[in-house]
Amino acid sequence: MRTKKSAKKKALDCKIISNKKTAKQFFTIELNAPWIAANFLPGQFVEVRVSPRNLDPFLRIPLAIHARTKNGIRLLYKVVGKGTELLSERKKGEPLNIIGPLGNGFETGKMTKGTKALLVGGGHGVAPLFALAQKLRERNVDTECFVGACLGEEVLCANEFKKCGAKTRLATDDGSKGHKGFVTDLLKERLRHTKDDIRYTIFACGPRPMLKEVAEVSQKQGIKAQVSLDAYMACGI
Repeated sequence: MRTKKSAKKKALDCKIISNKKTAKQFFTIELNAPWIAANFLPGQFVEVRVSPRNLDPFLRIPLAIHARTKNGIRLLYKVVGKGTELLSERKKGEPLNIIGPLGNGFETGKMTKGTKALLVGGGHGVAPLFALAQKLRERNVDTECFVGACLGEEVLCANEFKKCGAKTRLATDDGSKGHKGFVTDLLKERLRHTKDDIRYTIFACGPRPMLKEVAEVSQKQGIKAQVSLDAYMACGI
């Protein structure tokens, strides 16, 4: 996916509004960051300094902007190491230093009423897709979401997508929620029922094998697709 990069980015100390566990190993942290909220594109991310008092860990953590909120932004993250564990311990009212918005965002300029968006998220890959769903709702774009996870207890944001007006289907490897199998199975099934008079675009974020499958399916069907490729990086610029 290539879109015009935003020239605007800042390093900001943002007050933590809340930092809550939402699923197994997953947390959401809401920040008072109105400038970021006003200037980011869905699909962009911020670099977070998790430790306010020392340089351990030295590198910042890149996190996708998960949602625009009343007072700023919300980030979704998984506790997988020292940095994210420290982040999960940060308290309401503390300052959190971030740099952003960074990276390329999803391109939604041609998405209007009468078009249809198919959002495909695998695991933590749903993080940038919810902000996208919010944007598409503002544009009155008909949106469907396909959310995948290994286990039912690891399914993320399904209810949030539904509240955002998106028809949502689930897939889990163990079959404990929704379809038993890959989330791309749901996409393939859905694309068997496309209508020629509707312009479709697929947006996806998740594990590399999932994105490879999405790319192959979209190419075979002749449908445009945009994928978000997240990776750990030191500076994000």
